[in-house]
Amino acid sequence: MSSHNLYAALRAAFPTDLNAVAVETDEGLHYTWLDLERSTAMVANLLKSLDLPNGSRVAVQVEKSVEAMILYLATLRAGYVFLPLNTAYQSAEIEYFIGNAEPAVVVCSSANFGWVSKIAFKAGTHHVFTLNDDRTGSLLDRASHHTDQHTPEPCKADDLAAILYTSGTTGRSKGAMLTHGNMLSNALTLKDYWGWKKNDVLIHALPIFHVHGLFVAIHGALINGSKMIWMAKFDPKRAIANMAKATVFMGVPTLYVRMLAEPSLTRDAVKNMRLFIAGSAPLLIETFAEWQTRTGQTILERYGMSETAMLTSNPYSADARYGKQSERRGGTVGFPLPGVSLRVRGDDGQDLPVGEIGGIQVRGPNVFKGYWRMPEKTAEEFTADGFFRTGDVGKVDERGYVTIVGRSKDLIISGGYNVYPAEIEGYINEMKGVSESAVVGVTHPDFGEVGVAVVIAKPGATLQPEAIVAELKSKLANFKIPKKCFVVSELPRNTMGKVQKNLLREQYKSLFA
Repeated sequence: MSSHNLYAALRAAFPTDLNAVAVETDEGLHYTWLDLERSTAMVANLLKSLDLPNGSRVAVQVEKSVEAMILYLATLRAGYVFLPLNTAYQSAEIEYFIGNAEPAVVVCSSANFGWVSKIAFKAGTHHVFTLNDDRTGSLLDRASHHTDQHTPEPCKADDLAAILYTSGTTGRSKGAMLTHGNMLSNALTLKDYWGWKKNDVLIHALPIFHVHGLFVAIHGALINGSKMIWMAKFDPKRAIANMAKATVFMGVPTLYVRMLAEPSLTRDAVKNMRLFIAGSAPLLIETFAEWQTRTGQTILERYGMSETAMLTSNPYSADARYGKQSERRGGTVGFPLPGVSLRVRGDDGQDLPVGEIGGIQVRGPNVFKGYWRMPEKTAEEFTADGFFRTGDVGKVDERGYVTIVGRSKDLIISGGYNVYPAEIEGYINEMKGVSESAVVGVTHPDFGEVGVAVVIAKPGATLQPEAIVAELKSKLANFKIPKKCFVVSELPRNTMGKVQKNLLREQYKSLFA
């Protein structure tokens, strides 16, 4: 039986000249394909030497670096399960993830080793390593003693490759379980659908703790044997300068907004570029149109989730499958990808006619295995005929273009990151003097959307909005912190007493206009 190990499939696509450059960094470092092959072998051998049980999780919270990518690839190679954690997560969040996933190995930056290792050892993790963005840390020190030869662990397509935590709308995060088969099928589909070419070069400007940067971008380049220009931190001027030697760019809408603010963004600056892709948050039609005017290029918007990787995409080129008229349409996320079935259903579970808004459901080889240790939640999110209920609300037009209208559960997508109001409200409601709170998302020119907190004080208590925000900053990742906080006497409610968040959104919608 042939192995379905994702690393082995990516490795098979490396170019024949392994001494060619695979990754070029901001600091002018060059990693060859042979460097990737040898270093992933050494880290995989280190992991193997720990005698971990099959299916062990490797939880990683480190700054973006090529070595962090090597650790990811080595984890796949060794047949273990990679668990990326946002670098902004604070101790309460990390405690939950480590407690829930029970990783055998935790890797963190040296600066956080004190508190992270305490949480990890208390939860029963035996191995905690450090990895920094300057190529130092105990992980690399230990790996350097291992051989650079390693045969990828045989895997079945259904074997777990990664767990991505996606916050629950009830505040409790769920671990989406993605298999080697899920991710390989998606990478191969996108290679074809986005017209990857032999000499493509990708500007990698995204974080590597979620689907977009870790899977879509990295797998996309590797499965095509394409070089990456690696940006540890996004800088709009530098990104534009890099376009002279690249062909593909993937970004969240915020990155496009920031590049549009640079005078150096011209048609001449992007003349070498073949494809600009946007995702992780809705792209405003103004951004879409302004980019077209400034650069002469049309951004390709697509749609995916932690649970499914990519689901839909605007066409790369006019595609006979969708009639000669198919083009990249602003405000839409294109068509379901080959192999993906997508339908829109009403509350009664019936398919809705063309153009009607309802819940989006999907099925395909890219759709995840389920939520980690949550069999009831998994069963609840799948229909009897195997479709996953995305929680997104949208519609399909007469030509098959999909448009996402919003989230069924008040999700805020800020700068490409998911923010769940229930989680933030939970923290605010525990604060001294707070009676109740509501967090809603409002439009923001830079981040797409940001949170606004509306708080009621207990009788006799005095609350300061600044103090509430400051206390949240000590507990939560920065992208979750509401940009504004208001203390009010009452919240709008319906006859059942439920807070009417739609009215709050309406009330505060012009705050950042």
